[in-house]
Amino acid sequence: MKKLAYTICILALSSHAFAQKSIQGYTSESAKAELALEEKYDSYLKASNLDQWMKHLTARPHHLGSPMGKQYAEWMRDQFRSWGYEAEVETYKVLFPTPKVRVLEMVAPTKYKAKLAEPALKEDATSGQSKEQLPTYHGFSADGDVTSELVFVGYGVPSDYDELDKLGIDVKGKIVIAKYGGSWRGIKPKVAQEKGAIGCIIYSDPEDDGYYQGDVYPKGPFRPSLGAQRGSVLDLPVRPGDPLTPNIGATEEAKRIERAQADNLISIPVIPIGYEDAQPLLSALGGPVAPEYMRGALPITYHVGPGPVRVHLNLQFDWKLVDCHNVIAKMKGSELPDEWVMRGNHHDAWVNGAADPISGMVALMEEARAVAELTKTGWKPKRTIIYAGWDGEEPGLIGSTEWAEHHAKELQQKLVAYINSDGNGRGFLYAQGSHTLQQLVSDIARDVTDPQTGVSILERRKSAMAAYASSSKAKKEIINSPSMTIDALGSGSDYSPFIQHLGIPALNIGFGGEDDGGEYHSIYDSYDLYKRFKDPTFEYGVTLAKTAGRATLRLANANVLPFDFKGFHKTVDGYVKEVTSLIDNMRESTEVENQMIAENRYKLASDPKKTFIQPKAKDPVPYLDFSKLLNAVARLEKSADTYAELVKMNPNPNTNLAKLNKLLYTAEQNLTVAEGLPRRPWFQHTIYAPGFYTGYGVKTLPGIREGIEQRSWKEAQQQIEIVANNLMKYSQQIDEAASILKMK
Repeated sequence: MKKLAYTICILALSSHAFAQKSIQGYTSESAKAELALEEKYDSYLKASNLDQWMKHLTARPHHLGSPMGKQYAEWMRDQFRSWGYEAEVETYKVLFPTPKVRVLEMVAPTKYKAKLAEPALKEDATSGQSKEQLPTYHGFSADGDVTSELVFVGYGVPSDYDELDKLGIDVKGKIVIAKYGGSWRGIKPKVAQEKGAIGCIIYSDPEDDGYYQGDVYPKGPFRPSLGAQRGSVLDLPVRPGDPLTPNIGATEEAKRIERAQADNLISIPVIPIGYEDAQPLLSALGGPVAPEYMRGALPITYHVGPGPVRVHLNLQFDWKLVDCHNVIAKMKGSELPDEWVMRGNHHDAWVNGAADPISGMVALMEEARAVAELTKTGWKPKRTIIYAGWDGEEPGLIGSTEWAEHHAKELQQKLVAYINSDGNGRGFLYAQGSHTLQQLVSDIARDVTDPQTGVSILERRKSAMAAYASSSKAKKEIINSPSMTIDALGSGSDYSPFIQHLGIPALNIGFGGEDDGGEYHSIYDSYDLYKRFKDPTFEYGVTLAKTAGRATLRLANANVLPFDFKGFHKTVDGYVKEVTSLIDNMRESTEVENQMIAENRYKLASDPKKTFIQPKAKDPVPYLDFSKLLNAVARLEKSADTYAELVKMNPNPNTNLAKLNKLLYTAEQNLTVAEGLPRRPWFQHTIYAPGFYTGYGVKTLPGIREGIEQRSWKEAQQQIEIVANNLMKYSQQIDEAASILKMK
């Protein structure tokens, strides 16, 4: 009782400071109380906790299936319990291959055996833990023992192969070497195998990740010559999660398919190497000089091959089932226990993982601890708050996917929103997610102070965006905007199963941009490097806790959930304009290109002394019917405007509040389709998805956009109809929510 009285007193004393501020989803009085609560929350946050916990959680390698992975999960569970949460470790049985044999060698025209090892450094205390470290490899590479000529394919994306086609170079039966960058790593072997290659090597070129960027570690933060980027090549744009249990949680008793049946496994061997191992291979290549844009910063002339270089690649893996340990901590809501707000960050790493992921994990833990401190004053959240520490994110979003699939029905009924982070550093706020949550992020960004400059993180982000904007008009628009935009979600972290499979609103937030380095997925992603180059005082870790903590608290405490449908309409309207322009531009481009080909102009423009293969003419681009989609967007605008006006007039309805909020947070599920996207049914969201050939990169209106890009006109027209129908259902649900606000 005394604690409750104290809380009321604090809120009363603080309220005058927040009299002029409003918060979406709150009345003026409840907004004052919420802002005072957030001020109290900030006072509990301690950078020293983040420092201490990172040092502990990065002391040993802790990949999926490792003894330390289990030990750290149990330690985090115990921390949550000590703060008052109901916390458990939920364990799944998942496929996780580790290497038994790794051989890469040049067998002609000279001999060279790749070192395939990162040396320990005396300046980095944990870099020498070789017995526990996973070696440099790609998770879910295929087994393979192959020997063939080598071909350099630039970044290894489809457009690079188009250029090679013009040079008359075919990779069928060859081994390819590609640079990191240009797209997600898993796209490179995916495209290579589609083109007939039998093996793939991926290296970090110093132009992108090495001495060209700055001093290498330990002098600076950039990747040293033998540093290699581990990582998964699971086909994430098809399906994340355990390959053997599609669409169901990988429990002990789950029915598993055979590995040969898995649709998200590649079929060729692939390995990462550093630029020191790459240079002997690339320098010995013959054939045409690589197009300028494909070259890097090594002191060589970049040729594409094939030959005279021949390489032998032998990779063999132990394809075993391992335990995947998710930490789930709950604080039950006082008024709406069956409405959940969820925060997540993964805890597994390829090696020690200070930046990725522990910098984000310790910020989440400190957030959870400070929220628990608030309860000691008598406060309780209205809605249930859940904190998650995911395992198996690195090999393919495994822990979060299996948990979401296992609990899918309950999550679609109860989960209001999922808020993700995945590592953190010094710099600027980045935010991606459902655009219904854009205004929530803007409001929070206005209220959180940047620790380096003293301005809001909103103004700092806007300043950075304006500084790099492409035109004076764009700069002016950014500067004059009272809010910020957030980006759409592709893939690459644990939000994916929530938004893109289940249709649950999601955010992904963090800080960075002034913490560049080359430690990613190497043994050098360590506490020592992080303390020197990333966020030495953990002030941005605290800032992440302030930012994500506010999102959690505002969603947990709101009277009416703060979903902004007007912002969503504006975003979708922009996406529709993009795809209509895309096909119009493609039509014009096809006409011009076909004329160029018919008149032999590319051939005439080429060097007669060099090989040039004339591209083939393409079929004309038809006119698609967008009318239904345009009408659906117009309907969405009307519904969004009506709802916004009604909620402004009635911010605290006392009729059917529970029904109203459920309509709001389940609306996003109307944007999904049970059959999923073409060629990848796991992805069910029709507005946001990773691109089939972009991996992490988002494709908005993915079914329509990729149908157009792949010149599948019938498919694109079908997807237009699907999206239009989904938007109409979505608008109808907003209208139903609006009708509740009309009640007295």
